[in-house]
Amino acid sequence: MLVTGSRALLLKQWDWKENVCIRTWKAIHTSPVASMAFDPTSTLLATGGCDSTVKIWDIIKQYCTHNLKGSFGVVHLVEFHPDISRLQLFSSSMDNKIRLWNLNTSKCRMVLDAHYSAVTSLAFTEDGNTLVSSGRDKICTVWDLTTYKSLRTIPVFEAVETVILLPEDEDLTALGVMNKGQYFITAGRKGILRIWEVHSGKCIYSQNIPFTPIMETEDEANERSLTHCMLVPATKKLTTVTAEHNILVYNLCTLQLECQLVGYNDEVLDVKFLGPSDTHIVVATNSPQLKVFELATLNCQVLYGHTDTVLALDVFEKGSKFASCSKDRTIRVWKMNKETGNVKCVAWGVGHTHSVGVISCSRLKSNFIVSGSQDCTVKMWNLPTSLAGRRGKKSAEPEALHADLTEKAHSKDINSVVISPNDKLIATGSQDKTAKLWSSSNFSLMGVFRGHKRGIWSVQFSPMDQILATSSADSTVKLWGLKDYSCLKTFEGHDSSILKVIFVSHGTQLLTSGSDGLMKLWTIKTNECIKTLDAHENKVWGLHSNKKGDLVVTGSGDSCIIIWKDVTEIELAEEQVKQEEQILKQQELSNLLQEKKYLKALGLAISLDHPQTVLSVIKALLSECNGQENLESTLLKLRQDQKESLLKFCMVWNTNSKNCHEAQYVIQILLRNETPEHLLQYNGIKAALEGLVPYTERHFQRISRLLQASMFLDYMWQNMRLTGKSSDPEEMEVEPSLPTKKTSNRNKKSMIIATNYCTQRNESEESDDYDCDTVASDKGRYVKQKQFPRPEKHSIESLESQAESENDSEEESLCMIK
Repeated sequence: MLVTGSRALLLKQWDWKENVCIRTWKAIHTSPVASMAFDPTSTLLATGGCDSTVKIWDIIKQYCTHNLKGSFGVVHLVEFHPDISRLQLFSSSMDNKIRLWNLNTSKCRMVLDAHYSAVTSLAFTEDGNTLVSSGRDKICTVWDLTTYKSLRTIPVFEAVETVILLPEDEDLTALGVMNKGQYFITAGRKGILRIWEVHSGKCIYSQNIPFTPIMETEDEANERSLTHCMLVPATKKLTTVTAEHNILVYNLCTLQLECQLVGYNDEVLDVKFLGPSDTHIVVATNSPQLKVFELATLNCQVLYGHTDTVLALDVFEKGSKFASCSKDRTIRVWKMNKETGNVKCVAWGVGHTHSVGVISCSRLKSNFIVSGSQDCTVKMWNLPTSLAGRRGKKSAEPEALHADLTEKAHSKDINSVVISPNDKLIATGSQDKTAKLWSSSNFSLMGVFRGHKRGIWSVQFSPMDQILATSSADSTVKLWGLKDYSCLKTFEGHDSSILKVIFVSHGTQLLTSGSDGLMKLWTIKTNECIKTLDAHENKVWGLHSNKKGDLVVTGSGDSCIIIWKDVTEIELAEEQVKQEEQILKQQELSNLLQEKKYLKALGLAISLDHPQTVLSVIKALLSECNGQENLESTLLKLRQDQKESLLKFCMVWNTNSKNCHEAQYVIQILLRNETPEHLLQYNGIKAALEGLVPYTERHFQRISRLLQASMFLDYMWQNMRLTGKSSDPEEMEVEPSLPTKKTSNRNKKSMIIATNYCTQRNESEESDDYDCDTVASDKGRYVKQKQFPRPEKHSIESLESQAESENDSEEESLCMIK
């Protein structure tokens, strides 16, 4: 359980495993909460406020149980007695006194007065009868809680922030604890842990830290000062917090540092990969200390040696040694132990008259260093051969280096210096807007590169070609030929100063970083920016790639260090795998269609996002016998996500009159078989409906017009038939051999049938709408003018035979009725 208090006078309870705030409530304090503590059962929470009050909260029932008044000033310390049955709370405020509160009566039972400065921590023994208090008055006091009197005052000679009683059952012989008894650890302003014996008040162990910074006054705090300390009995670890927000984890039995986590980096001025396999990074921040991070665990090693801000770093080719330069006018060479990963200073040199701002290490062999300073000079430092054999000499002091060559290189500050891959050339860039090429053997000037309109921030040799890259404050990057010193290409795209430039992808691309926090990736062949990376919020001072070229680390003024990975090959491989999978699925889809396994084919086509194939499957299903039923049974077996994709396809199909029928079939099936509540749960259902409704209405109107036109055709056809049957009977040729009676009967019957049919037709015509009447009247006029051919002889005979058969059938039916 985690509870936090804010300046907004709110308390928040967090589930720290899920990173979720469970509840929030008002602290009731009239000013911010200054201290908090849980009781041993984690059910009661005590808060001490800046309003001189202490409040007790029941976390389970969520209400305030006690409001303790009587303190003076800010209550900066609250602590429950470990024996919960006593119901006692200890607090301390700005009057330097310790108050004991009885929670049964909500009254102050006792005031312990022995300190002359703020009380910083309290520690109880296991039996709960002894209390050890520490303060910034450089003393620790031992109290007897049965008599509430001071047993002993132990001078510790430093302002103590935390005191911890050691468990009696632990084996602490490595720390000099030989006898059984009570011992406590102090952590304070000196930044070291010390063990004291309660009975005698003697210090029996004190940490020894090399390169202890010199303080101007005894009471001055430094970056190593410890502000908090906590014992973790389950893991037998001791955790401390420094003034620079670094967390240090020690082994309780040996007090050896096992892990260090850095909480704040300040402004990052430079960063480089370190180690034979680039397993570490070394960082120069706005401080005299260097920080070496292990990338796998983020364990940090802080390196002390410089006395002022470190400005630049560079690593030798093998990766086990690196150099640093600082405002203290010195350079230092550091070496990493390949087995343990520990780094120590092996050499140092002084010679510049101003701050040393840039440094570069040799590439082929680790035998010399070149540095540049604000005194406008460049110095070469040869490393002694003895540095290679210092692996086992742990206590050896750093060797002193001396400059072998010195040259005044520029008229203004030197911002960059770099050594060529073959160690034969040295390039420098300055605020005087020029870059110069020097011979590494004697520092003779070989050429000058002019063309930038502002100062040059960075210079870099190409690993493949005889090319030099320079970046400037004029927002451009230029490539120069080393043979004729001419400008080959200019890259424009940044809107601010370009602070760093490096070659990546085996010299085929450039990576630049600007003062606006942007990074750009350039292709040299096409002179184009192919990628812009925006992750930093301030100037990107540090930019470095590893030996393999697949990782890049950047450090910025926003205190962030970011590691970038080249994923070009990974993306190409993934794309190739996707293409292969697509080909296999398409082949499988073709096989399923050939085998008429439409359900699997439909699901596979939807997963491949092939709307045309899905449409072909639906058309194939509809073309079969009972096509609609088969389509309905197939669609109902699909998953909801597949139905959602199918609905999106229908929205596209419905826009085309050729495919609207299939879309309407699918929509009809979904609307008929899915409930409205279930349909509303579909993703994108609103957009789908908005796209379906207008086109569906348009299709409906088109079909209505088509239906009306088909009725007109039917009417015209019927009129044509009627006109042919009602022609003048005198023009028809009749066989003379036929009996006159039968002929007259037949003509009479034909006239009756025609008359009835015409009557029915007229009645139906009167019931038609206005448009049909108009068209029919026009067509009637056209039919009257049309001359029909005379009926053939065999047609008349067929009509007479049909009439005779009808008369015979009528006579038979009359006989049956009689």
